[in-house]
Amino acid sequence: MGDGHEGFKRVEVHFTTMLRRVEDSITNPYGRPSGNSVLRRPAARINLAATQFNGGSMYRIGVDVGGTFTDFTLLNEADGGVLFHKVSSTPSDPSRAIVSGMREFLELHGFAASDVSFVGHGTTVATNLTIERKGARTALITTKGFRDVLEIGRQTRPNLYDYQIQNPKPLVRRKLRFEVEERILADGTVQTPIRLEDLDRIVEALKAEKVEAAAICFLHSYRNPEHECAAEARLREAMPGLYITRSSGLLPEFREFERMSTTVLNAYAGPRMQSYLDSMAAEVKEMGVTVTPYTIHSNGGLMSIPTVRQYPVRTCLSGPAAGVVGSAGVAREAGFENVVTFDVGGTSTDVSIIVDGQPQFTSNRTVADYPVKTPMIDIHVIGAGGGSIAWMDDAHALKVGPQSAGAVPGPVAYGRGGEQPTVTDANVILHRLSPVSLLDGKLDVQAEAAHETIRTRIAEPLGIGVDDAATGILRIANANMGRAIRSVSTERGHDLSQFALMAFGGAGPIHACDVAAECGIPTVIIPREPGTMCARGILLSEISLDFVKTYIDLVDAQTWPDLIGLFSELRKEGRAWLASEQVEARMSRFQQVIEARYVGQNFEVSVPVEQDEALDYETFVSRFSAVHHSEYGYSIPGRAIEVVNCRLKAIGLVPRPYNLFEAPEDASVEAALIERRMICYDPREARADTPVYSRAKLPIGDSLLGPAVIEEMSSTTLIPPGTRFHVDRAGNIIITNIRMSQ
Repeated sequence: MGDGHEGFKRVEVHFTTMLRRVEDSITNPYGRPSGNSVLRRPAARINLAATQFNGGSMYRIGVDVGGTFTDFTLLNEADGGVLFHKVSSTPSDPSRAIVSGMREFLELHGFAASDVSFVGHGTTVATNLTIERKGARTALITTKGFRDVLEIGRQTRPNLYDYQIQNPKPLVRRKLRFEVEERILADGTVQTPIRLEDLDRIVEALKAEKVEAAAICFLHSYRNPEHECAAEARLREAMPGLYITRSSGLLPEFREFERMSTTVLNAYAGPRMQSYLDSMAAEVKEMGVTVTPYTIHSNGGLMSIPTVRQYPVRTCLSGPAAGVVGSAGVAREAGFENVVTFDVGGTSTDVSIIVDGQPQFTSNRTVADYPVKTPMIDIHVIGAGGGSIAWMDDAHALKVGPQSAGAVPGPVAYGRGGEQPTVTDANVILHRLSPVSLLDGKLDVQAEAAHETIRTRIAEPLGIGVDDAATGILRIANANMGRAIRSVSTERGHDLSQFALMAFGGAGPIHACDVAAECGIPTVIIPREPGTMCARGILLSEISLDFVKTYIDLVDAQTWPDLIGLFSELRKEGRAWLASEQVEARMSRFQQVIEARYVGQNFEVSVPVEQDEALDYETFVSRFSAVHHSEYGYSIPGRAIEVVNCRLKAIGLVPRPYNLFEAPEDASVEAALIERRMICYDPREARADTPVYSRAKLPIGDSLLGPAVIEEMSSTTLIPPGTRFHVDRAGNIIITNIRMSQ
C-alpha cells in the first residue's frame, strides 16, 4: 500500500504550485509528438526540477489491456514528455502482456525500472470472468424466503415479442443459495433476530460443496447492517480462506434484486481477481519496479490493489472508462465541450458522451446481462471492432460480429493463423490500411491472404466482387457503430449536430468519418496516438471511490437538516478511505449528489450539492425542478419530492503537468508524405490516388483537403475525398466538412 503511493508523494512535491490548475481541471498531459522514439521537448512546459530526483527522471506508466492489444503510455515527470507503446495481448494471462510490454517499453528507451514512480492499469478480467463463466464457485446467503430473488429478477423482457430470448442463468445455482432466519424492517428496526445456528449448518454445506466465495445479502441491510456483519464474522471464523462479499459493505442501497446481483457478481469475480492482481503485482515488482500498481475502475478513478481485491465488480468498465476520462481532457484542450467518444478496438466499440465538458454517469447497467448497480461512466458497448468476423447467416445475409478473432488468432491479414474474414481484412484489401505493414513496421500484413478469405467466404457466395464484399463489411460495421452512438445521444434527447466525434482506439480513426457522416456529426477529433488513449486516460485519473446512503422519505423544510446531515457521515467514510490510500487532506475533494424523484415515480434524478455548499431546502427544490425538466422535459411545481439516496465521491487529486504540443522543426506537408496509395472509397468508382502522411511530421495549422491517409504507430486515420483537416495546437487532427449520409 505504502509503496504504491510513493510515486504520488514525489509528484506532489513538484506540483504544489499547480494545485489551482489541477482543481480547475485545466490540464494537458500531451506534451510531445507521438511515436516510438524520444522526441524534442515542447516549447511551453513545466520544469519539475529533475535534480530533486537525484539528477534523473521519474516515469508514470498507464497500461490498458484490450482484447487484441495491450497499450502503454509513459509520462516523464521531469519535462512532461509522453511516449507510447503497444504489444499483443495475452488473453490466457493478461499480466504476461503487461509485464513483457512494460519491460520492452523501458528497454526500448533506456529507462530503468526503478525510476518508475507510478503504474496504473485498466483491466477487463472481472468482465471476462463473467462473460466466460469462469468465476469462483459461489454461494449466496440471504433472508429466509428470498433465495429465489436472484433468479426471479425484475421480470422484464429486453424484447417483448422475441420468445427466443433467454435470461442468463444465475451465477449461483439454487442448491448453493442458503436462507437464514432473520428480518430487518425497512426503517432499520430488527423484527426477527438472526439465528446464528443456521450459519453453522450452512458452513458445513459450503465446505462439502467446496465453495470458494460467498455473497451475503439480507433484506433491508442497507438501513441496518447488523445481521450481515454478524453473519460475515461467523463465516470468517469458520472458513478463514473463504472470499466474502457483504452487500451492506459493497452497495448499501435499496432495490434488493440489483443489490443482490451486484453482490453475487463481486463474490463470483473476487478469488480469480485476487490471484490476477497478486500475480501481476509480484511480476511487476520482480522486474524492478518499486511501486505497487493501481487499477482504474468504472467511474474513471483509481483504486489500490487492496481496494480492488475488496470491490472487483467496480472494475467491469475499467479500460473504457479511462478512455472517456482521457477524451474529456483532450476535448477541453481542443475547445470542444460536447463530445461523443468513439473507442474502437479489436473486439468491441465503446461509445459515451461528454456534455458541457463532463462525462455522463449511471448506476444502472448490466455486465454480461447481469445487473450491476455501482456508479460508473455511462458507456455503451457493442461487439464491433477491427477483429469482428464477417459471416453469412442461414438466410444468406451478410453479418458482422459480435464474434471476434481477437488477439489469437486475429485477422487473417495478421498472419497468425486466422481464417475468418474480419473488418481489418476488409480495410486491408481496400488499401485503407497499409497492405504491407502496421505498428510502425512491427507487424507484417498478409494482404493476399486477406483478399483470398473475403473472396472465397463472402464475395463468391454472394456473387459480387471482392471490393463490393469488403465495402459491404465496412458499411455493416459502421451502421452497427452508428446505432450504438445514437443509443447514448439521440435517443436521450441530444442533438448530434452540436457534438464532435472523438475517435480513438486502434480502429476508431479509420471508421470515424464514415460513422460521423452516418450520424450527422459535423466534426471529428483524432487525438495523438489514438490507439493508446485509454492508457493515457489512466494518467489523467484521480484516486476515487463512491459512497452511498439510502434515505427513502419525503423531504420538506423540517426533515431537510437530517438529510443534509447524512453527507457528514459520508464525508467521514470518504476521509477514512482516502487516508487509507495515503491521500493528504489538502489533496482531498468530495462530489455530492442527492437522488430524488416526485412521489409516485419509480426512478430518480441526481441533484448536485457542492462540497462546502450550505444548501437550503428552497434552493434544493428549485434545483431539483431544473434537473427534472432537463432530463424529462417537464417539472411539477408543488408536487411532493421523495429522496432516495445521498451519494458522495471521495477524490484524491493527482497533479499533472501542463504543456503544449510542438511539431518537429522539419514538419511540413512535403516532409510528412510517405507514399501515394490507390484506395477504394466506393466500389462503384475507380480507386482514388491518395497521399499517405506520417502524422509526426504534419505541420500545425495547415488546412488540407482529402482524400488522405495519416499513419502513426497505434492507428491509421482515413480522410475521405472532399473532407478538410488540420493539426491543432494540441496536436489533434481536426476533421471538418464531413459529407453527411443521405
